[in-house]
Amino acid sequence: MTMKKNTVLYVFNDRILHSLQNLLHPLAIVILISIYSLSLIGAQASAAIRGTPDGFADLVEELSPAVVYISTSKNMGQFTSSENMEPYQRKLGKQSLSMGAGFIITADGVVVTNNHVIDKADNILVTMIDGHEYEAKVIGIDRETDIAVLRIKDPKGKLPYVSWGNSNKARVGDWVVAIGNPFGLGGSVSAGIISARNRDIESGTYDDYIQTDAAINKGNSGGPLFDMSGRVIGVNTAIFSQTGGSVGVGFAIPADLAEKVVVQLLEFGETRRGWLGVTLQELDREKAIQLGLGDQKGALVEIVRSSSPASAAGFKADDVVILFDNKPITNTRDLTRAVADTPVGKTVKARVIRNGKKVDLTVTVTRREDVRRVLSGFQPDDLPEGAVMAAGMILQDPTEEIRLLYGLAPNVTGVVVTGVDSQSPAANFIRPGDVILEIGWEKIENPFDAAEKFDLYQKLNSSPIQVYIQRGDSLLYETIQPWE
Repeated sequence: MTMKKNTVLYVFNDRILHSLQNLLHPLAIVILISIYSLSLIGAQASAAIRGTPDGFADLVEELSPAVVYISTSKNMGQFTSSENMEPYQRKLGKQSLSMGAGFIITADGVVVTNNHVIDKADNILVTMIDGHEYEAKVIGIDRETDIAVLRIKDPKGKLPYVSWGNSNKARVGDWVVAIGNPFGLGGSVSAGIISARNRDIESGTYDDYIQTDAAINKGNSGGPLFDMSGRVIGVNTAIFSQTGGSVGVGFAIPADLAEKVVVQLLEFGETRRGWLGVTLQELDREKAIQLGLGDQKGALVEIVRSSSPASAAGFKADDVVILFDNKPITNTRDLTRAVADTPVGKTVKARVIRNGKKVDLTVTVTRREDVRRVLSGFQPDDLPEGAVMAAGMILQDPTEEIRLLYGLAPNVTGVVVTGVDSQSPAANFIRPGDVILEIGWEKIENPFDAAEKFDLYQKLNSSPIQVYIQRGDSLLYETIQPWE
């Protein structure tokens, strides 16, 4: 009898073994079993060692020169001299703000880092691994993704740089290396694996983080996450920690998102994202059953804003978007990213399910930042009727017009933020369309109450205060300085 080479891998059970015993010598059975066992051990060993590096030294030696350490400061200004003043108040000085990391992506000194590393800094100092220090200037920032692009001033010759990798090809379990400046210690390297992908940690509209167990601590922000080919597949940005130190849960902005932002900041000095003009809701099982959609996946349109591209294209509430610009849509994040990635002014096809039938729509996206600029461009002299400006924000009642504009529920209460001064502390946390429910643990019912509350805290020279806000379907606390 002849057997196919790998028959034994699939047929060993009592019935087959009994039949084989009638045909083969018992010793042959033992040999076959041994071969089978060895083949399993070999397969397990192969899986266990596949991709395991012998070490990271060569990779780190090659990449470290392109990783920089960033420190920032703010000019304090000249105070009036007085005998009652402390010495530090009588001289021109600088206040240290933050430290972090970054990486050079061009030979002439373009640096990528996190926006929160350089936010509000008057002075930015970039230090190379060899100790050379350079001043840097900001080319552009994007608060939405926490990306900033800097340029080193007067670099000495061509600088070492690294290249972007393909984060879409990164897999859970792949080895990664993080290089940064934890606690200001300078060049520090940690290694680990990709623990998860597409993490939404509710930090913003475009959450799509790579999670890693490579140690990331304070000072690693803005530094690169490398794959084993030495390509940047992520920008280290955040950690989950109850102690402030690394517990093996770090998050990096994926390269495919970061690179697009960097390209726009280099070209325009700002981002240019597409805008559709809808409020979305996750299509959960209960809602799918209610709409008769079964197991259908997609992004559920809750509200269509008036005078928006979506309104002009014929989108309607309860439409389920399943395709946008030839990209399949399975959830709200898919659609948010697809719209944002669409070039401004481009006309694209969208497919929705409406009343159980597929409907094709044609929509021309406009620029999201233009919409936000209009909403936040008011000055105190031209505020809408009933609006007030407080703590760097324009506050209004949730009128029908405001509710439709921001896609708010008809029964919403509180005070709606319709504009934010980009230079105010509020701009770091508050967005147009947020609804303020409480200030300092006290319920707020109209803009004037809110203004009085902020004014009181400002006069008291208060420390940052808790503001309870509603953002879409989320309720969260933000901490802001009562600044005017």
